[in-house]
Amino acid sequence: MGFELDRSRALDLWRNVTVMSVKADEPDLTARQLAVLMTVHLGPPPHTVRGLAAALAVGKPAITRALDTLSRYELVTRRRDPEDGRNVLIETTAKGVAYLADLGDLISHRAAELGPVEERLAGFAR
Repeated sequence: MGFELDRSRALDLWRNVTVMSVKADEPDLTARQLAVLMTVHLGPPPHTVRGLAAALAVGKPAITRALDTLSRYELVTRRRDPEDGRNVLIETTAKGVAYLADLGDLISHRAAELGPVEERLAGFAR
């Protein structure tokens, strides 16, 4: 893409994406739930409640609540670690992957609409 956003444009992009995601038929996730989902999907596995809590600097109960909601929406699954039955591993489901792909596409399209800084400024030079 290769363009920079000033603070106002960055916030406008985030606002646009947030409004579009709220209007969509998809689940309306909180920032914490979305952070957990993206961390599970984009971060290197294995993912555990303890590891997610450390990565996001929040308590394990907050991660558990977020995972409960994400599980209810079928965006993540939990399963016992076959190597250590005390651990529960968290993984993104196919539905979770599709949710994030759609969100990524939405962000890309909205960012592309902003265009490079040079193109936006060229309209003011006329």
